[in-house]
Amino acid sequence: MGEIMVDAGLVKLAADAYVYGFPIVFDLDQVRRFVTTGVGSNPAAPFNTFGHARELATPDDTFVSINNDTVYSMAQVDLSVGPVLLSVPDTAGRYYVLQFVDAWTDNFAYVGKRATGTGARDFLLLPPDWEGDGVGDATAVRFPTRIASIVGRWACDGVDDLPAVHAMQDALTLTPLRRSLMPPTGLPDLTTGLSDALEFYEKLRLYSREFPPAPRDEPLQASFAPLGLTGEASLADADHETKAVLEAGFIEGKATLENSLHSGSSPVVNGWNLTYHVFDYNLDYFEVGTIDAPEWKLADPEVRIGERAAAALAGLWGNHGYEAAYAMIYLDSDGEQLDGANEYTLRLRPTPPVGAFWSLTMYSIPDFFLVANDIRRYSIGDRTPGIVFDDDGGLTITMSNARPSDANAVANWLPAPNAPFRPILRMYAPEAAVFDGSYELPAIERSSPESSAAQ
Repeated sequence: MGEIMVDAGLVKLAADAYVYGFPIVFDLDQVRRFVTTGVGSNPAAPFNTFGHARELATPDDTFVSINNDTVYSMAQVDLSVGPVLLSVPDTAGRYYVLQFVDAWTDNFAYVGKRATGTGARDFLLLPPDWEGDGVGDATAVRFPTRIASIVGRWACDGVDDLPAVHAMQDALTLTPLRRSLMPPTGLPDLTTGLSDALEFYEKLRLYSREFPPAPRDEPLQASFAPLGLTGEASLADADHETKAVLEAGFIEGKATLENSLHSGSSPVVNGWNLTYHVFDYNLDYFEVGTIDAPEWKLADPEVRIGERAAAALAGLWGNHGYEAAYAMIYLDSDGEQLDGANEYTLRLRPTPPVGAFWSLTMYSIPDFFLVANDIRRYSIGDRTPGIVFDDDGGLTITMSNARPSDANAVANWLPAPNAPFRPILRMYAPEAAVFDGSYELPAIERSSPESSAAQ
């Protein structure tokens, strides 16, 4: 058979569908991974049960842009069983956050120090179609989709602090109110033996039917009907022309999404992508702890859809900026890609203004995983033991693959791979100066043209 000629307009539509659908496909793939095999040091846990990491994250935790500041507690919640009671312990002032993320990656609720305080409380998690509110003193939290993730983060000041964190993790519970019901429905079964492209679009077809998008996105989703993405028939049974269109659209959409990471709509200051608003694509669901205000909403539909996909790829389950602000960087002050074969310095004066704490974490490219190194330092920040401040109170951080020769540089060294890298600066409970521009991050300076090979 000769090569099938494909309609360029349909290929563009399939590419658009890839960007639109990437968040729900990627998200629910991670949900499935969590309940079956676990994610890194977070062990597998069935639906409606917390799985707790007992250590700070390491490079063994192969999850995109995972942080090394907090210990994770995660749960995949399936409200096919009806309402579920969430009980949180008293953390005695310790920073923590439980972030609620629906199937389309909307952050729709927060529980924790910033949002609800640190006292013991109960929250009743309600299915999308549930009639009624909470019970007793429990605060109601209505889910936009039947399945959603709770991503918990506990501030931890190192190994000696872990027992205290473990005690709070163990006091965190989820209790279905209707104990006599059948087990949770879970995720749809998937067709096997498909190509990567057809598997992606088949997941999108299944997931988007099972977990409808926000009403504002229904017309966009309906526009993908010519591709077979809104019907009941498996794409395994699609005609050759449709399959060829989807194969081509997958390649184009994937390239578009990956390229957007370097050309997003976030402001860039001194090379830093200030991604303080990339998680602002939720316009519809505002439960406890969220801020329903124009400055935290991406109103432009095209920007919103693109940012939602890019945020999922580069930082799935990231917080709104008002909970934790993220700034990431790929380039040095000369506009060259950061690469661990060179040595760089970042001088923070003053250090970031935060109500909780801040950190700079090293990630590989293109996976955005933590970077293994001999000193087992994956991030550096205001809580890092042994860091040396400059005489004027500033902090100079060195990034390189090779160990620096200067003693102070070693104290403030954030090891990099011997390859391109991308750091992320996280600011927990950021102050207003972060958002109004009065606090400006400096450029990363290349301090040597070449460094010797890593020792």
